[in-house]
Amino acid sequence: MRAPAIPPLSSGPTPLYGAYGIVKRFGDFTANDGIDLEIRAGEIHALLGENGAGKSTLMKILYGLLEPTEGVITHRGDVVRLPDPDSARRLGIGMVFQHFSLCENLTVAENIALVMPRALSGRALAARIAALAETYGLHLDPARPVWSLSAGERQRIEIVRCLLQDPRLVILDEPTSVLTSGEAETLFVVLERLRAEGRALLYISHRLDEVRRLCARATILRAGKVVGACDPRRESARSLAAMMVGAQVSALKPPAAAARAGERLRLERLALPAPGLHATDLRDVSLGVSGGEILGIAGIAGNGQAELFAALSGEVRAPEAEAVRIDGRAVGHLGINARRRLGAAFVPEERNGHAAAPGLSLSENAVLSRHATAPLTRFGLLRRRGARALAQAVIAAFDVRKAGPDPAAGTLSGGNLQKFVVGREILAEPGILVINQPTWGVDAAAAAHIRQALLDLAARGAAVLVISQDLDELFEIAGSVAVLHAGSLSRAMPRAETSRAAIGLLMGGSADPAGPPPALGAPAGRPEPAHAEVS
Repeated sequence: MRAPAIPPLSSGPTPLYGAYGIVKRFGDFTANDGIDLEIRAGEIHALLGENGAGKSTLMKILYGLLEPTEGVITHRGDVVRLPDPDSARRLGIGMVFQHFSLCENLTVAENIALVMPRALSGRALAARIAALAETYGLHLDPARPVWSLSAGERQRIEIVRCLLQDPRLVILDEPTSVLTSGEAETLFVVLERLRAEGRALLYISHRLDEVRRLCARATILRAGKVVGACDPRRESARSLAAMMVGAQVSALKPPAAAARAGERLRLERLALPAPGLHATDLRDVSLGVSGGEILGIAGIAGNGQAELFAALSGEVRAPEAEAVRIDGRAVGHLGINARRRLGAAFVPEERNGHAAAPGLSLSENAVLSRHATAPLTRFGLLRRRGARALAQAVIAAFDVRKAGPDPAAGTLSGGNLQKFVVGREILAEPGILVINQPTWGVDAAAAAHIRQALLDLAARGAAVLVISQDLDELFEIAGSVAVLHAGSLSRAMPRAETSRAAIGLLMGGSADPAGPPPALGAPAGRPEPAHAEVS
């Protein structure tokens, strides 16, 4: 017998999907506490809240990854049960995840085939992928292995995989967090088209200007409860942020000016052949970062950012030791641990699996990147108490929201895990910090906190290199900005002497008239990987 229908919360047509009285407990922790939410056909509905507010838990319930402790889900007013994602997909629910659920060693087509009917595979699936990607401007090569793709390209796989299922409801969890402005604009066109087709979209984003542009309704969560609703088009980004966190978000405070120290990080004509068929060669990259300085590196995803980070961190070693220098010492031949011993710290783009081990506890992750550095002796590295003390220091300093005293890193929301891995490195007081996409997936208050921490670290004499696709972020914190395009780096331009438009042109491949001559090519030798070490 069909379950009874539930009337909508307000007058109007029956919602396409609804969630009523949703409670989700994990032991003594309540992630969702009596949430009501209705999603109507033909609308883009925002779900807003600070990191740890319960958004991701609610989305997992709607997609069948979790079952609620209490409450019901409805489809066209009828109560339904979603015990697994297959059940959700059969009811027309698709999801684009913030954290990529992709198999590194499989191709684009093979990853998409994992959630498609068996009848659609091989050449037929590859043709569908190519046609859909061409239609929506989300270009993908079905034959490329996932490990060779940038974060932006991986996000496209998630979006295409969802759209191939012809969903009636599309849940998007931070869909533009790793996209460039151009890629985001393409996505917005796709979303508007889906809305015009009568589909419902549930949009989670900390980029509040996007929410104001796309969404006609917003539900706001705080501490697992619904605390308000609004029309985002009638709000400012600042007022939306205040609703999310319960207070106004403070503007960045310029730290007391520190005397510029000498150059602490130097790349000198670093040339590295791509480590894989679809990676990007680095072509005669030169840069210098002094103590007290923040240098921003802008660029469209896939132009060598991952390769540059690997060369800076020591995951891939340079053919010549002199190509990379830390405080004047040639380190191009050294790996990650040796560079950390010299006072360098690194935060990679991918927090799950690269910056943190999802299955390990926070205390274990707290020492994961410091196990070979001398300062850790004061924490009692091999003693559980010392590891927990270090983790608690990071949690307190960066307001990391968690369930339980020492949970696994993989149980944290994306934004809270980002705060943890960034805080872990900053609290080490490095002399050099290299950080890739520092505020990916964090809320407005957390982004401001991280950016302020980077400014303060530089003011204490550290050399900070920030790789980011967010031009607003770079123009807010960096003293100078350079652009990485097709593996070549432009000259660093003082922030006051350039503009977003000029940087955007360089990101698109326009020549830098004052920059270095174009590289003739990378050397034939291949770098030595440092596989055993962790960023």
